[in-house]
Amino acid sequence: MKRILIVEDEGPLLQAIQHKLEDAGFKTIPTRDGKEALASLAGSEPLPDLIWLDYYLPFMNGLEFLTRIKSEERLKRIPVIVVSNTAGSEKVSAMLDLGVDAYFVKAERRLNEIIKKVQSIVNGGAKHE
Repeated sequence: MKRILIVEDEGPLLQAIQHKLEDAGFKTIPTRDGKEALASLAGSEPLPDLIWLDYYLPFMNGLEFLTRIKSEERLKRIPVIVVSNTAGSEKVSAMLDLGVDAYFVKAERRLNEIIKKVQSIVNGGAKHE
């Protein structure tokens, strides 16, 4: 079973994402912030097959979290999708430059659409959206 690490601080949204991913056949690892997610990754074997990352998080934003994991040999190959409230061109470019596989604005996509992209990425499909 493919494993997805969810990094989302909004409780109801975290639950909705978790429920939809589990309905799609994924095992989920829910976390509420970047520190909790890093702690989860530190002891995780096997590593998750994908990280679902919010940009605006307590303690460190998505860009800081992404910079941390992409600098670690053990973690840098994990595919990451960012699901955020906004998509300023500089922010999106910075995330894509660090190797994000897809970037979505929450208000523009339904969860089911994003989950289809997750399925495509973990099954070796097309990246960058």
